[in-house]
Amino acid sequence: MGSTERIKNVAKRVAKWHDAGHQIIVVPSAMSGETNRLLGLAKEISDQPDPRELDMLASTGEQASVALLAMALQAIGKQAVSYAGWQVPIKTDSAHTKARIRSIDDVKVRQDLDAGKVVIITGFQGVDDLGNITTLGRGGSDTSAVAVAAALQASECLIYTDVDGVYTTDPRVVSDARRLKTVTFEEMLEMASLGSKVLQIRSVEFAGNYKMPTRVLSSLTDPLIPLEEETVSGTLISFEEDTKMEQATITGIAFNRDETKITVLGVPDRPGIAYQILGAVADANIEVDMIIQNQSVDGKTDFTFTVPRGEYAKAMDVLNEKVKAHIGAASITGDAKVSKVSVVGVGMRSHVGIASQMFRTLSEEGINIQMISTSEIKISVLIDEKYMELAVRALHKAFGLETA
Repeated sequence: MGSTERIKNVAKRVAKWHDAGHQIIVVPSAMSGETNRLLGLAKEISDQPDPRELDMLASTGEQASVALLAMALQAIGKQAVSYAGWQVPIKTDSAHTKARIRSIDDVKVRQDLDAGKVVIITGFQGVDDLGNITTLGRGGSDTSAVAVAAALQASECLIYTDVDGVYTTDPRVVSDARRLKTVTFEEMLEMASLGSKVLQIRSVEFAGNYKMPTRVLSSLTDPLIPLEEETVSGTLISFEEDTKMEQATITGIAFNRDETKITVLGVPDRPGIAYQILGAVADANIEVDMIIQNQSVDGKTDFTFTVPRGEYAKAMDVLNEKVKAHIGAASITGDAKVSKVSVVGVGMRSHVGIASQMFRTLSEEGINIQMISTSEIKISVLIDEKYMELAVRALHKAFGLETA
């Protein structure tokens, strides 16, 4: 939706699917840069804009997009109708700027579909019980699309974006990274949470919760590409039984540069100490990820955890001002030059030796592991930031991800 020419191309693509006999609902985002422009205007008026008014303002970007797309479809002979979220309605809670969808009324939309119309609904927004317009936060258009698809029991949700699918890792780091034909909801959720920017976490959660098959496709291809080619392109995020889990142990390598490590040294080893440290951090609305507590020596232990890089200074201030003296810690140290690298795959459930292979590969490259965390389908390690790309390339090769 970057320009009127791009909107015309979107209309051609939508018309192609409609001509093939499909009932189509389109959930577009605002035009490129529009939301940032609107939020910038708000900041010029007030350093702390009222959240309700901020939602009123930000929601206008998507309203312009749906109207323009409806006009573009009508110009090429298609019946189309656009709706703002409150007109459907898409009901949300009242958490302005980060609302969550509660329900979607599908009656009006189904009537339009049955009448042969293309329905276009604003992404990113809804309405609360008091009639206030709300927005869902960054990436909300993807979440809106999946939610609408689930409410209408669509056969598939197609997400068109600036990449042509989900890759085994970032192609900018590993040149022979391979596009995945399928990936499970669980794997995609792990990869999204670990730094993959293809889809927002909330949209993947919604897709998984409602078992909505979701395909990531490129919006940069010819809009008139034959359907038989388009329907098998991109990456299908689907059920585990559809992904042939026995054929691949590891699906992808994810990484996140946005990591910092904090260690609270010389902590009294007594019940409740972890809560006293992390409770203060949580009260400051700082997210904690990896956590390690060392073995007690002479009644003292060290407690290490990671926080996002943007929250590092705030977390250090909280710990020094509210925690250190209160719990009797010896000192607090930090490292803002670390990164997290993870191997992800549902195949871990049925294969052994993944961790040892990962650790051996890193050891052979001379990369020291500072922290480790695991889940049923993921192993993550914290390493020195300067070795991150080397680690990703080595692991990608070690697990044979460059070959299908």
